[in-house]
Amino acid sequence: MSNKITIQPLTAEAFAPFGDILDASGEATKMINQGKCGRYHDRATLDFGDGRAGISIFQSEAYSLPITLEMMERHPEGSQAFLPLSDKPFIVVVAPDEDGKPGRPLAFKTSPGQGVNYHRGVWHGVLTPLYAPGLFAVVDRIGDGANLEECWLETKLILDD
Repeated sequence: MSNKITIQPLTAEAFAPFGDILDASGEATKMINQGKCGRYHDRATLDFGDGRAGISIFQSEAYSLPITLEMMERHPEGSQAFLPLSDKPFIVVVAPDEDGKPGRPLAFKTSPGQGVNYHRGVWHGVLTPLYAPGLFAVVDRIGDGANLEECWLETKLILDD
């Protein structure tokens, strides 16, 4: 098996097993604010075992391609949504679960204006913006108890175009 993962465009069909794409594609569900604002309603399924939803701000250093993938993580107690606070793309890495560990990862590059919501328990890579300032609003579970599992990969993988 190759240690190279080719980054592909983020599409709803390819990402569906892992989560939701957050964007303003298609027709607005309804128009609000005297017809000046389109509401794209209920774009993600937030799922928390306990605790509550919270909004945090993350600021990450920018990455350059190629990127070495060494570790993946998941959150068994809640979904996790990443909403970029810029119009710059970022890399999204996900993997199916194989007996409690990540299977072969898939890598996606977002289009400007896209965010993602990882479903509860989905293996994913770390926040990987390609441009500064790497600023994101994150909606995830706030509560007691552990909600993070990390898995260091036996073989490092290279993400590239």
